[in-house]
Amino acid sequence: MLQKNEGFVGCLRMRIIIVGQGPFGEKVLGALIQKGEEVVGVFSPPDKRGEPLKTLAEKSNITVYQPKLMKDSQAYQDFIKLQPDLAILAFVTDIIPENILKVPSLGTICYHPSLLPRHRGASAINWAIIQGDIRTGLTIFWADQGIDTGSILLQKEVEIGPDETTGALYFNTLFPMGIEAIVEAVDLIKQGRAPRIPQDESKATYEPPCDDRVASINFEKPINEIYNLIRGCDPQPGAYTTYKGKRVRFYDARKKLVPTGKGAGEVVAIEEGGLQIAAQGGVIVVGKLRVDKGKVGPIEFAQSLGIKVGDRLGKD
Repeated sequence: MLQKNEGFVGCLRMRIIIVGQGPFGEKVLGALIQKGEEVVGVFSPPDKRGEPLKTLAEKSNITVYQPKLMKDSQAYQDFIKLQPDLAILAFVTDIIPENILKVPSLGTICYHPSLLPRHRGASAINWAIIQGDIRTGLTIFWADQGIDTGSILLQKEVEIGPDETTGALYFNTLFPMGIEAIVEAVDLIKQGRAPRIPQDESKATYEPPCDDRVASINFEKPINEIYNLIRGCDPQPGAYTTYKGKRVRFYDARKKLVPTGKGAGEVVAIEEGGLQIAAQGGVIVVGKLRVDKGKVGPIEFAQSLGIKVGDRLGKD
């Protein structure tokens, strides 16, 4: 199965499968094609999440498989038929059964946007920001049946800017860095130099998905905690408060550490540059808000709901 790869002295040519979705999966495939790697099959969801990866694979004459679930017996049979040396999980939200993980002769590697074992789980970037981390990174690890528990192949560390949102951190840094890290990991595996470093379980953390169960704003909390929650939930799911029974989501926020003398959650100003809300230790300035479908600016938002200075958010 493994063959010498001409042009890479001492390296091996590997049969690679990519399991992934979205722009990240597409870019991983593109980078490996550009490197001349032998991608023998692509697995992606049978909906719009799988379209970018599917489209590029088909243009590149790579066979595409789109099982409803990776636990389907046909997915396992297709894996075996492809005789892979390596599988790469490039943004996967489905559960990959252990029998599939073990099919590739050299194993399966996975991208995760945190410095494992910290922030295991589906919302690692969100929680790094929500919890006030000043540094994070990414991990390429050897996938096993646990949730982000496999041995570490490589890691890259980055700073989290004090005003950086989840969206900015991912798209500007961890997305492109992740593509490069996967290519680097493949090179290390081909050269027989890829480590398997066990994770330190004493340092492991696991958080639940970042959804509306954790995205509610409590204006009684210190301003830094509120600000971190808003940044960590931007763009999804959008940290929210309530006004007259409606959920109001915050985006493009910043903080001002100034005394206000106002009660927590009180609107202190409505300006083109932001809706200003009092909190412990300062003011949260919200640049965009959403109630139903689209995001709007502060003035349009206030007019649509009849909000005025002195009103309190989060009290109903």
